[in-house]
Amino acid sequence: MCGIIGYIGPKPVVPVILEGLRKLEYRGYDSAGVAVVHNGAVEVRRSAGKLINLEQSIQARPLEGLYGLGHTRWATHGRPTEENAHPHRDGTGRIVVVHNGIIENYLEIKRELLAEGHKFESETDTEVVAHLVQKEWKNDGLENAVLRAMKRVKGLFALVLLSADDPQKLVAVRNGPPIVVGIGDGEYFVASDVPAILSHTRDVVFLDDREMAIVTPKGARFRTLDGTTVVRTPTRVTWDPISAEKAGYKHFMLKEIFEQPHAVRDTVLGRVSLESGQVFLNEMTISAADLRAIDKVTLLACGTSWHAALVGKFMIEELAKIPVEVDYGSEYRYRNPIVSSRTLAVAITQSGETADTLAAMREGKGKGARSLAICNVVGSMATREAEGTIYTHAGPEIGVASTKAFTTQLVALYLFALHLAEVRGTLDQAARCAHIEALMQLPHILEDTLKTTAKGVEEVAARFHTCADFLYLGRGINYPIALEGALKLKEISYIHAEGYPAGEMKHGPIALIDEQMPVVALATVDHVFEKMQGNILEAKARGGSIIALTTRGETTLRELLNEDTDSLISVPATTRLLMPIVLSIPLQLLSYYIAVRRGCDVDQPRNLAKSVTVE
Repeated sequence: MCGIIGYIGPKPVVPVILEGLRKLEYRGYDSAGVAVVHNGAVEVRRSAGKLINLEQSIQARPLEGLYGLGHTRWATHGRPTEENAHPHRDGTGRIVVVHNGIIENYLEIKRELLAEGHKFESETDTEVVAHLVQKEWKNDGLENAVLRAMKRVKGLFALVLLSADDPQKLVAVRNGPPIVVGIGDGEYFVASDVPAILSHTRDVVFLDDREMAIVTPKGARFRTLDGTTVVRTPTRVTWDPISAEKAGYKHFMLKEIFEQPHAVRDTVLGRVSLESGQVFLNEMTISAADLRAIDKVTLLACGTSWHAALVGKFMIEELAKIPVEVDYGSEYRYRNPIVSSRTLAVAITQSGETADTLAAMREGKGKGARSLAICNVVGSMATREAEGTIYTHAGPEIGVASTKAFTTQLVALYLFALHLAEVRGTLDQAARCAHIEALMQLPHILEDTLKTTAKGVEEVAARFHTCADFLYLGRGINYPIALEGALKLKEISYIHAEGYPAGEMKHGPIALIDEQMPVVALATVDHVFEKMQGNILEAKARGGSIIALTTRGETTLRELLNEDTDSLISVPATTRLLMPIVLSIPLQLLSYYIAVRRGCDVDQPRNLAKSVTVE
């Protein structure tokens, strides 16, 4: 995943592009570059490493232009070096391209172009696009040269190009990864993601696959890649630009952890009635009759969203009494899944642009399934392709490691499970009201959790941050949170961590436990509490140090622990189905504080990108 920003308007172009790149650096930080047109020529500046290196280069040698584009890179083809940094130029130096995605047939195209005398300067697949557009240049405008070039290109890609020979114009193409066109007051933007342009405009057009935008000082036009003109209406984005800033927190991740009570409240707000026990999911658009006809739900997701899906399986099966499958988006379409018109395929994706999850949903739809998206980004590809959507209201999430997007996905799945239970008649009104009451109390419980656990978790992190391995254990609906806690630790601290259902410990992982391995045990008071206590004792017998998360007020577990070697973190109680959301908070904090102690780049962990928009 990479970040793209382009600008045409009256403001100085370089500051606008650099500001946009700062908002997009979470999408890639291996290298960065800008290209501007000045005095009829293209000027390019690139730097390896993080954006600060590019900023320092431009500060040392100022760059000016009338319009331009910029890029921050997450390396796919070619090492993260200056010569592989974007933007890339054609053989004349007058056509420039930035790219997010993969050109699958670039080697074939490159061989042809080399045979025709083109010379390449990088190891990337991107550079062939600039040379291909050069080859197709026939003095009828940049967009027509791009259209002809696109007939040769295979893959998933987002491209933005400019040419000094067709001035005051940006051409953007989408086939997979996202492209957003911002419509401002006499100024226009092209970007990979909304936060890059929010401080300038909230009116945006999300390009569909195989669509092109032609942006000039007079406005934006849209065409399909077969040349057909299309009319697009801007969407109004309601995110507050200030909410995308750190607001005094040291890292975006920490800010987003502490935003979770508010995000959960916003996701619930206006969607439930305590009086009638109803759940209102107006964007879902799938009728009650159609939902009653469903005989299987398939949840499709990747990464953290897959862990949310695992929790959602417990919620839906218990409340709505319907079988649920959970599939990795990256694997679903490769196993010839059994699907019918009575299957509901639910894509869970923060960005709405995750390539594997989108492909999985398309696979289900192609086999006749009904479709639904659980998503945080209005107008994203998943929301446009699904029959209905349940929006989470997490707001912009900049930290690469997902926090508030995850907990709001769990809330959305809980709302969906209650709605299914309502239309299918598996819960009566009194039972639904009780569940809704618990949900309404959840933001207060999360605020309490943050207030009462943050300091203690930071102290635990100080004790264990030098460990090389962690084991996370949970049972029932909490075992996916063990998986998620381990993933968070791996993502941002680079510590090896494994999450397991606690009952599986004796089927292998117990062999790893010794005095050097902390065991994080999710042991809230529920129907499997005594079994979790047994697992804790087994781990202690092998020398493992225990970090136990339990329900506030529980005393028997404390008696099992040694205050010199073990740690206990208590959280407020809620219902069993909502407990995973509460437990997520201290595990997020634990990974955060350990990563900070180890000097890791919390918001931009190595080798990772915010959303994976290519396979």
